[in-house]
Amino acid sequence: MEKRINIHNLEPQAYKAMLGLEAYLAKTDISKTIKELIKIRSSQINSCAYCINMHTKDALAHGETQQRIFLLSAWREAPDLFTDQEKTAIEVTEEVTLIHQHGLRSETYQKALQFFSESEIAQLVMAIVTINAWNRIAVSTNMPLED
Repeated sequence: MEKRINIHNLEPQAYKAMLGLEAYLAKTDISKTIKELIKIRSSQINSCAYCINMHTKDALAHGETQQRIFLLSAWREAPDLFTDQEKTAIEVTEEVTLIHQHGLRSETYQKALQFFSESEIAQLVMAIVTINAWNRIAVSTNMPLED
């Protein structure tokens, strides 16, 4: 893979702004488990090896099971592994990540209201937007995998 720019070194203020979003997300009401599921699923969709690698390690360290991580991309075929709240968060993640297809559908939004407050839905959206931004940074700059 060709070596490309390092935004962190070239534009530290931009990186600092992204880290500000991460600081905000760390204080939200969304569970660490759901945050990691969001990060992994969005990174899978965006084919971001750097972020998949990082967030699967983080999820495992937080107590997530290998089975759930392995089956996250096929969560609809493994419904008993995920709670209804988690499945809804994953569905929101997919629709926001793939916003160009049909956006966040009304049906999905109404389902989210069953499990999350409006503020928590806003937090979910911000978590999804943030990991999508990180994915785009990592993929476009060919960030190498970390051991």
